[in-house]
This record gives sequence, C-alpha cells and structure tokens, in this order.
Amino acid sequence: MYAVEAVNLYKRFGDIVAVDHVSFAVKKGEVFGLLGPNGAGKTTTIRMLTGVLKPDDGTAKVMGIDVHEEPIKAKSLIGVVPEEANPYPDLTVRDNLTLVGMLYGLTQGDIEERIRGLLKVLDLYEARNRKARTLSKGMRQRLLIAMALISEPQVLFLDEPTSGLDVINARKIRDLIRSLAKAGVTVLLTTHNIEEAGAICDRVAIINKGHIVALGNPDELKIKTSKHMYLLAVFNKPLKEEELAHYLDPYEYRVNGRKLSVICEDPGDVMERLLSYVKSSGVKMISIQTSQPSFEEVFLRLVRR
Repeated sequence: MYAVEAVNLYKRFGDIVAVDHVSFAVKKGEVFGLLGPNGAGKTTTIRMLTGVLKPDDGTAKVMGIDVHEEPIKAKSLIGVVPEEANPYPDLTVRDNLTLVGMLYGLTQGDIEERIRGLLKVLDLYEARNRKARTLSKGMRQRLLIAMALISEPQVLFLDEPTSGLDVINARKIRDLIRSLAKAGVTVLLTTHNIEEAGAICDRVAIINKGHIVALGNPDELKIKTSKHMYLLAVFNKPLKEEELAHYLDPYEYRVNGRKLSVICEDPGDVMERLLSYVKSSGVKMISIQTSQPSFEEVFLRLVRR
C-alpha cells in the first residue's frame, strides 16, 4: 500500500485544463517533491490529494483510503500546510496549537504533551506565549507546520514550505523534513527551489502544463535526461554574443559578461572552436572547466522540452 496515490487525476477550470490525467505514487516514509513552473498544476494536484478540490476524473488516495469517498477518515491521517496559510494572528503560539488539537478531538492531556514536544522540536518554546502576529515569517512557518503535526499525521503535505524564508529558517525547515521522514512520516512537498528539492527529496515528479514530464530520483533524472556536459569558460573582458555565434553554432550557449557556458556532448570540439575565436578576436581565456548538469539545469531542459 502506498502512502499517497494519484491515479489519472484530471481537473478542468472552464476552458483551462489544470491537471491532465496525472498519476504517481508515494511510498511510506518518503520525501516526494512535486516540481514545476508557475501554473503547471502543482497546487491543484495537492488540493485534489488533500480533499480540498474534487477531481473531474481519477482517484486520490491516502494510506489506501479514497480521499473523496471517505474524506473524514482520509483527512484524519494527513497534515497540510498550504502556501498562503496563516495562523490565527490574535492567538498565542500555544493557543493556536491548542485550538487545532481540540478540532481534532484530542484530550487536554494529549494536547499539552504534544505542544511541549512540538515547541521544542521547532524551536518555538521561548515564543509560546507570543501572539502569532508578532512572529517573524520563519517562526510563523514553523508554527503552521506544528499545527499540521499536532494530530500526528502519517502524511504531511507542504506547499512551498521555504518560500520567502532566509537561509537559516529555510535550513531549519529542511532539517525538520528530513527528521520527519526518518521518523516514518511521509512528506509530499512542492517547491520552486529546484536544488533544494534535489537535495532533500527521495524522488520527484516534474509537472508542466498539467502533465508529468519526468519521475524518479533526482540523480537518476540527471543521468537519464541529459547526456550533455556543461563547459564554462571565463575570459579577460566581456564577450560579444554576435561574434560567438559564428564559432558556436549550433551549440546551446549563454553569455554573462566575461563568462560563457556551453551545453555540449563533445567538449573537445567546443574547446577547438573557442581557441579559434580567441585567435581571431584578441580576447584571452582565463579559465575553462567542464561539469555535469545541475538538477536545476535538468529541470529547465525538461520543462522547455
């Protein structure tokens, strides 16, 4: 049994098809990333999986339970942190958590015990009596995650969990996601931070225009989707793109001041072309190196494709 299962999910808004028969499955204890550009269908897919939206076709299951046939039973197993969510601003950190615990029907004793644990794990204990409106964005995000975790869900859905956070708070959220997965919680997240997803996700699905265009481990996707190398050369002065076109056509390349990056299968051929360019233009090449594509570069190539 999978922790989360999407089978041919389809959702249309008027003439716009937001999600077009999307299918994937998430294993128990897995960190699974749903990646894609704005408007790709990520949030709509999450909303169908969490029971907020009813699909026009297809099935959404959590721990084997159909989210739309048994919504109460399914929702008792999940925690959700939407991208635009906010805690109740005039309640304290503790009171926000208490309220959510009561809504889940927890006993007062269980609520107190879980609040103590969550406040310590999420580094919110010192702020427990502060009103939510006085918290920083990073602290509010951690509070939202605590509110989603107080019911001890088996599956946690996070929509852009580190969006707008500084480096320190983003790292805290990533560390928390890893620790939750180690404890057996399944985490399904969306993010625009592609390298972050590549670092913390066991597997990812890349969605574009409502379709899944790639699915797998980030490192596997690098190997499967790109046989190309990336060549980076640095010169002593800014480059003229119109001059380079004569030497590098038909290679895909990018100029940024004195830096040149080229996507190629044969770095040797590119180096020969660049040496010819250097001889004719009078510029000097300061350094040159090759590398495998980053996960962000693989993502961009898949989406463009």
